Amino acid sequence: EDYQERCVQCSEVNWGLTDGGRFYCRTCHNVTERTREVVSSAVTSNTRIQTLSKGIRKQEKTDEGWEWYVCEGFQFVLKKQAEALEALGVCPQMKDEILCNFWRSYLQKSQQAYCNRPAGESIKVLSECESSTDMESEPERPSLLHLLSLSESDGDLLTDCSLGSSTGKVSESTSVCSGSVDGSLYFMKNQKGKLRMSMPMTLSFCYMALLWLRESMTLSDLLRFVVEGHIPYLNVFQCFPEKMKLYGLDLKIFCVESWPVYEEVYDKMLHLAAFLELPRFPDITDSCFLHPDILCMKYLMEANLPDELHNWTCRVVKKIRIGEADFLTFVPENKSTRKVKYDVLAAAVIVVVLKLLFLLDDHYEWLLSDSAEERNKNNKEDGPYFEFKKWYKVIKKSLDAEQKKMDEENAKYLWRCDKPLSYSTKKKSKALKRRQIVVNLQNQFGKLSGSLQPAEKPNPSSFQLHWSEENTDGSCFHGHSLKGILQEKCGILTVMNPDYWLCTVKLCSEKFCGHLAHYRDLDFPASYDFVLRLFSFLLRIQPGYIHEEVCAIEHKLFNKKLYKKPKYNPGQRK
Repeated sequence: EDYQERCVQCSEVNWGLTDGGRFYCRTCHNVTERTREVVSSAVTSNTRIQTLSKGIRKQEKTDEGWEWYVCEGFQFVLKKQAEALEALGVCPQMKDEILCNFWRSYLQKSQQAYCNRPAGESIKVLSECESSTDMESEPERPSLLHLLSLSESDGDLLTDCSLGSSTGKVSESTSVCSGSVDGSLYFMKNQKGKLRMSMPMTLSFCYMALLWLRESMTLSDLLRFVVEGHIPYLNVFQCFPEKMKLYGLDLKIFCVESWPVYEEVYDKMLHLAAFLELPRFPDITDSCFLHPDILCMKYLMEANLPDELHNWTCRVVKKIRIGEADFLTFVPENKSTRKVKYDVLAAAVIVVVLKLLFLLDDHYEWLLSDSAEERNKNNKEDGPYFEFKKWYKVIKKSLDAEQKKMDEENAKYLWRCDKPLSYSTKKKSKALKRRQIVVNLQNQFGKLSGSLQPAEKPNPSSFQLHWSEENTDGSCFHGHSLKGILQEKCGILTVMNPDYWLCTVKLCSEKFCGHLAHYRDLDFPASYDFVLRLFSFLLRIQPGYIHEEVCAIEHKLFNKKLYKKPKYNPGQRK
C-alpha cells in the first residue's frame, strides 16, 4: 500500500510482493528492481530487512558507460583548467562566476542547454543499431553539467540529456563510431550562426575570463603554462570519469597532438566574444598588469636590457597614445577597431625603442658598442656603460641553450596518453598489459643507452630567463647606463643619431591578407632579426607577428612625416 508509483509498462498501481520481497505488477506481471522497505525498531532474530534501492548489481555487471554529450566533456575540461589556474594564483572568482557565466551563455546561444526547443523535436543520434530500455533500469549518474559551479541557482537545467529522458526512453547504445551520444553530429556541417566548440577554444574561454578580471597573465603566459604541463590540455580526457567511455570520433574531438597556437586561440577568443555578444570589458588602466608600461618593464627585465630603457618605452607609449583605456580595452561589439595583443604590443614597443637608440642596421650599434667599451676601460667611478656587443653575446648564448633544451623536450615528448583507452573489461586488461610491456622496454633501453630520466616539470614562473645583478661575471645589464648614446638638448635627453629606417613604407590592408606587414629574415639586418627572435622565444610566437606590430607602431610614430602633404604651389598648376 505504501508503494504508489505507476507501472512503467501498463501505468497501473496494483502491486504485489514476490517471495524475494520485490514488487511485481498484478496486471501485467512486470517485476521491478525495487524491494519492500521494512521499518522496525526492535531487533528480531531470523528477520530479513530490505531497503528501497535500485538495481546497482546490474550496473556493476554490465560494462556500459554513461550516456554523455560532447558539451559535457568540454565542460569537464574547462573545470580542470579553471582549477589549475586557481592553483596558479588566479582569483577564485574566475571559475564560479566569470567562466561559468561565459559557458552558460555559450550553451544557451548554441542551443545545447538553458533553452526551450521546438515541440516535437527529438534528438538525432547517428548509429547503426539503436535499442531502447526503460529508465527504471538505467544506472544513476551525477550530472556533469552541474560540476563547473560549486553552487547552482538556475533551477533545472534543460539539456539534450533531459530532453531524451523526458520521452521515457533513451538509447542504450549511442553509436559504434563514438562513445558520446552526439559525437557523430559534432563533425557534421557547422550550422550558420553557431560556433563549434574545440580544444583550443577551451583556452580561449580561459583567456577571455582572465582578460575580464584583468589578471596578471597574458595569452603567451597561458599557452606557456599549457606546454609546461601546469594547465591540463594534452590528454586531458584521461581525467574523465571511468563511466565516460571515449573512443572513435571522440578522440578526434578531445585528443590533440600539437601545442596550442597563439593566433588560433586569440582569433577564436574574438569570435567567441562576438558570438556571446559580450559588453565592453573592464577598462585597462595604467595600474593594470596588461598596460604596456608595466609589460614593457617585465620584458625589459627578462631580456636583460638596461632599466633606463623603460623611460623611452613610456615616452613612445605616450607619444602614439596606445596607453589610453579606450585603445587598450576590449570591446567585442566594435568590429572597426583593431584588437590589442597586449604582450605583442609591449614587445614591439621595446623593439622600436632599440631601433631609435641603436638603429639595428648591423653597423651603427657596433660603433656605439666599441665606444662604450673604450669608456668602460677608463671609467672607474660611475656605473658601466651599456655595450650592445657584450649584451648580444650573453643573450645569444643563453637563448641558444634554452632553445636547444626546448627542442629536445619537444622531440622526446610522448604524445600518446599514459592511460590506455579501453572499451570493455577484457580489452582493458589486455591494453594495460601491453602498456606495461612498453614501459618496461623503454626503461630497459633507457638504462642500456644511458639516457637520463625525463626531468620534472619546472615550477610555474612569469620569467623564463633570470638575471641577477649579484653575478660577478657581468652578465646582468639592468643597471648599465645609456649616457654614451644620449645627448641633452634643452633639458631633454635625445639620441645622438637622428636617422631611422622603417620596416615598411606602406602597410598592407588586413582585409586582403589579414596582416599589416610580412616578415622575411633575409630582407632585414641581422641585429633586428636577433631582437625579434629573442622576443618571439619569450612569447612563443612567430617573429612575423612582432614585426607586424612594429610596423604599425612606426607608422603611428612617424605619421606626420610619412603622410606629409606637399605644400600647394600655384605656379605648378598646368
